[in-house]
Amino acid sequence: MRILGITVPNEKRLEIGLTCLYGIGISSARKILDQVEIDYGVKAKDLTPDQENKIRAIVEGMKIEGNLKREVSANIKRLKDIKAYRGVRHMKRLPVRGQRTKTNSRTVRGNVRKTMASGRRKESKT
Repeated sequence: MRILGITVPNEKRLEIGLTCLYGIGISSARKILDQVEIDYGVKAKDLTPDQENKIRAIVEGMKIEGNLKREVSANIKRLKDIKAYRGVRHMKRLPVRGQRTKTNSRTVRGNVRKTMASGRRKESKT
């Protein structure tokens, strides 16, 4: 089954398969399936064409994938443009939501430390 150019996996349960679309999580996938009155455990390959069309109609009415990504990036750009605190944190690539930075936040700051293996080097066989 394809929705907006994205293939929903056939072998997964439908509530999990719908989460492959950006902007749809488990809870919204369950709401969609409740509206169409389909059981959560049904697999995408077992759907009738009528059920597929109902799901497709509901999902196309939602803001997902490209539109949602565009809106999120526009919101971040707006925060940066007005020099809001959160926008400044985005510009500096620091945590935005009040997390501490003395420890943690290594991946955001680009300070990824590699752990050392054993102190001894492997002996070369010559």
